[in-house]
Amino acid sequence: MDRETVTLSGAPETLLATLYGRALDSRASRSILHDDAAERAVRRIDYDFRRTGITATTAAGVALRARQLDGWTRQFLAAHPEATVLHLACGLDTRAQRLAAGPSVRWVDVDHPEVIALRERLLDPPEGDYRMVAASVTDEGWLDDVPADRPTVAVFEGLTMYLRKSDGRRLIERITGRFPSGELLFDCYGTAGIRLQKLVPAVRRSGATLHWAIDDPCELEGWQDGLVLTDALRSVDMPGMDLLPRAGRVQMAVLARMPGLRDVGRILRYRF
Repeated sequence: MDRETVTLSGAPETLLATLYGRALDSRASRSILHDDAAERAVRRIDYDFRRTGITATTAAGVALRARQLDGWTRQFLAAHPEATVLHLACGLDTRAQRLAAGPSVRWVDVDHPEVIALRERLLDPPEGDYRMVAASVTDEGWLDDVPADRPTVAVFEGLTMYLRKSDGRRLIERITGRFPSGELLFDCYGTAGIRLQKLVPAVRRSGATLHWAIDDPCELEGWQDGLVLTDALRSVDMPGMDLLPRAGRVQMAVLARMPGLRDVGRILRYRF
């Protein structure tokens, strides 16, 4: 089997860290996400995954974050079985395959052209109304081609911290202003996470830079009429912490008691 050579750098390269995290989780005896497609993709990529710095603990954290966003997406689709899903900065994530939303859901995966090209070579497309868009999520044009006729959930994992705040605000305004109703589901870093970014091997070694910190999730409610924060889950409080390796459980317990660090990361859900 031919292996794929990867030449990504900067923020796009960090998708390999989350892919590897899901692959490591799939190998665990108590796998959280059971993402076997991630493991198959890793085996096909010619890349030194040691560069990612992913450990058993961080792999479990990646899987828990993905599981939380999957769960919220499932809830939205259960309430809106003919919805549109915008999966932004999709990378090599298999969310569309994991959720298997069915033919009544319009699913759109969006990422940089070089990422979409890699995705086409490595991942089998899911069945149903599915398409990929090769564009930066901050480009103005791609969203105009998505019909605005359905409730829409926008899911973006591992994206906001790489954006400038102005670009993040514009993206949120465009989505919430275009579709009749929906939800935004995404993770973010607080100021501590941005300041400590060079301690994250995948960020440091890829040459990526983190910019946008969200310390007050309620601030975003003022960006669009009708935008309401419905959930703000600290990363240290995610359901399933008992599935982390012992060292990871201890680390999260310590962080949860430190005011300066317990808000280092959150997973947010908004309704519009």
